[in-house]
Amino acid sequence: MAIGTAGAIVVAMLFPVSAFAAEEHGLPGATMSLWWALPFAGLLLSIATGPLLFHHVWEHHYGKITALWAALVIVPLAVAFGAPAATEAVLHALLTEYMSFIVLLFALYTISGGILLAGNIHGTPLVNAGLLIVGALLASVIGTTGASMILIRPILRANDNRRFNAHVVIFFIFLVSNIGGSLTPLGDPPLFVGFLRGVDFFWTTTNLYRETLFVGVVVLAAFLAIDLILHRREAGAPKIKDPTPDTKVRLRGLANLPLLAGVIGAILLSAAWKPGVSFLMFGVSLELQNLIRDAIILVLALLSLPLSYKSHREANGFNWGPIAEVAKLFAGIFTCIVPVVAILRAGHDGALAPLVALVTSAQGAPNDLAYFWLTGALSSFLDNAPTYLVFFELAGGDPQHLMTEFASTLAAISAGAVFMGANTYIGNAPNFMVYAIARHRGVKMPGFFGYMLWSGLVLIPTFLIAGFLFFG
Repeated sequence: MAIGTAGAIVVAMLFPVSAFAAEEHGLPGATMSLWWALPFAGLLLSIATGPLLFHHVWEHHYGKITALWAALVIVPLAVAFGAPAATEAVLHALLTEYMSFIVLLFALYTISGGILLAGNIHGTPLVNAGLLIVGALLASVIGTTGASMILIRPILRANDNRRFNAHVVIFFIFLVSNIGGSLTPLGDPPLFVGFLRGVDFFWTTTNLYRETLFVGVVVLAAFLAIDLILHRREAGAPKIKDPTPDTKVRLRGLANLPLLAGVIGAILLSAAWKPGVSFLMFGVSLELQNLIRDAIILVLALLSLPLSYKSHREANGFNWGPIAEVAKLFAGIFTCIVPVVAILRAGHDGALAPLVALVTSAQGAPNDLAYFWLTGALSSFLDNAPTYLVFFELAGGDPQHLMTEFASTLAAISAGAVFMGANTYIGNAPNFMVYAIARHRGVKMPGFFGYMLWSGLVLIPTFLIAGFLFFG
């Protein structure tokens, strides 16, 4: 990944003529039918059923299966619309969205893996609730991925002697990997997209704190109720020997904290510094500030490796398995959603026009409740950043209007994209990463549909109430 980003900069600098020579191509979303969504649906179904129905095959060949679904998008696109248009569409998704996405995840995963919250505390309901609150608050400062990676292992250690602990990870995904990241553009990718489009940095803080507080408190209350019941049930069962006995808690690997701050600084720099320089490579426009941002983030991630003690990473159970799994699966997801996003971008002229029509009232005014649910429903299965952008554009795309006259609409879009990323394992990148880490640590996590049963019972009723309270 480091070579890819550096190479993009070097090629663009050394060969500007060839870099600018490519002609831009796009997909005609208005003429595309819903059949184009089949590979995406197939990939989702594979992710959902693979670990359950053919575990050993999936474990050893999930990368090949993902590549097959991606090929079933790329080849038909090339046949139907020509190789240049297909290449530009797929490379645009991979180079401008997936590359930055996985670079940031790789950096946060690597750097946070060198930060050790040493020691252990007993995972009682109140202790678990406290850790979830800390993680949710931290998520808006260092992002849902950073907060998830730093705190998932301590919370797993705190609960590794409990008979029932999968629910702790599930609520961790709800609160730390999603809901907690709703207060700043650093918290979650869709809010960062809005920031790049001109939404003020603290707009989400001042306009989403009520919704975030309500949803967070309700979900945390549900967790406490469930954890108290399960904790009492465990009291009468045979004790499990604690593999990580309680010891004094210390924060180690402090050299990684400036690197984490550097990642945040690089993101802010790319948003504030707009030199107006971009390069066309294979029809894809790559902006200089984004290339430099990704290069800085990669350097900081690689610096973390020699600066971190090997013992700290070993204590964290750090390995490259989870990030490799996420990288492969999301490469397929970003490829397979290309035709789906093209249809969505066609708005009222596309095959999803009935859904698009739902966000506008008969009088032509935006329907905030519909924006909340449609943005959220699509963010549960598609990547929430491009979904946010689609509905941002459908609402007019003018940040000044959206922050003032249509503030409730922008709040509905933002809340839907961030909150409902928790509805599935693939709604937000940290979800699957946390799931993979927990599973590697021996937690019996529910499958794709099992997790959706939890989100359906806990989150959907909460979102129904929040929707009518704030956007109805």
